[in-house]
Amino acid sequence: MTIQINTDKNINGTEALTAQYEAQLESELSRFSDHITRIEVHLSDMNGRKAGNNTKRCLLEARIERRLPIAVSSRADTLDQAMDAALVKLTSSLDTIISKMSNP
Repeated sequence: MTIQINTDKNINGTEALTAQYEAQLESELSRFSDHITRIEVHLSDMNGRKAGNNTKRCLLEARIERRLPIAVSSRADTLDQAMDAALVKLTSSLDTIISKMSNP
């Protein structure tokens, strides 16, 4: 499973940030690793430097073998909260899709 993390111009995509999210994704999605070929993460700050609620956005796109890609997103006050919420949505979607693949 390949993981690619992308950030917009308002998010500093440091090595530490990338390593943290890669480890989190690998841990949470390890049970799906036989079916997922690639995960793309898009992190953005909708307001830039301005303050506001729910301005951080995480979009997760999973490419599953022999299937069209699926995407989920979440907005929150922090990147960590947005990532966590998007990961819950992605895990739920993957559970459904992979169970349908196993039980045609």
